[in-house]
Amino acid sequence: MKIFDPIVIRGKKARNRIMMSPMCTYSSNDGSVNDFHILHYATRSMGGAGIIMIEATAVDYQGMISPNDLRLDSKEKSEKLNVLSKIIESYGGLSGIQLAHAGRKAGSYPPGKGRGKIPIDKGGWKSMAPSPIPYRDSWDIPEQMDKESIATVIRKFAESARLAAEANIDIIEIHAAHGYLIHEFLSPITNKRNDNYGGNIENRSRFLIEIVNEVRANIPESMPLFVRISGNDFVEGGWTIEDSVILSKMLYANGVDLIDCSSGGIVPGIRMPKDKAFNLPVSSSIKKDCNIL
Repeated sequence: MKIFDPIVIRGKKARNRIMMSPMCTYSSNDGSVNDFHILHYATRSMGGAGIIMIEATAVDYQGMISPNDLRLDSKEKSEKLNVLSKIIESYGGLSGIQLAHAGRKAGSYPPGKGRGKIPIDKGGWKSMAPSPIPYRDSWDIPEQMDKESIATVIRKFAESARLAAEANIDIIEIHAAHGYLIHEFLSPITNKRNDNYGGNIENRSRFLIEIVNEVRANIPESMPLFVRISGNDFVEGGWTIEDSVILSKMLYANGVDLIDCSSGGIVPGIRMPKDKAFNLPVSSSIKKDCNIL
């Protein structure tokens, strides 16, 4: 295997094994794709990457990191996304989209416009999380999600995935990393629930597994499904590489094709390793012990 060799995932052929990672650009005014996104992502497809993963795109307004995030919750937004997917395809790349919910980190200022949470009276909104623990002491206490709100968010992930498929996006990625909502359920640092969504790793993984199952049921069988995880919290008592291996096996059994390995983000002030490839042990462990990309 070489990095410039093509790869086929569920029938979708990428021209090489280079994927542009999803990176927030904070460049939308109404949650929709605009001229900036078309130019930005088209240029990357021209550059030759096999997969162009569009930035974290919220499944609803409450799940946006900032007011300038992309959002996919309507037919109109799907139609605008379709313009982008066709342009990426025209230059030889596969298009992917990372579906996300920011959880307790939602409603923050975009870069250059302020720091921390936007006050409610200045356009901010209330956040939600598995447990009522703020990301920072100065931030608002998120509302603890009940069974109804959990079911609603799961349904919204599925609806956004369906809209992405209608927009001819090639790949769906579920964002379960960097301290956002799904990661908050996974990590024992942020999940202090005593119901069947908290406690042991199977329960803490339940929210993600249910999202995966609903997303898979709402997209074509031929559509690849990725999950991005923080493979290591780098915090004592947090999520570990060993947990990531266990989770990856569960995800593979439920129709996920690839684990996108990142790390950190669950709490502020994490000191990341100084090694140049500090995420490599995550992907190496998953590749060694799991039958998944």
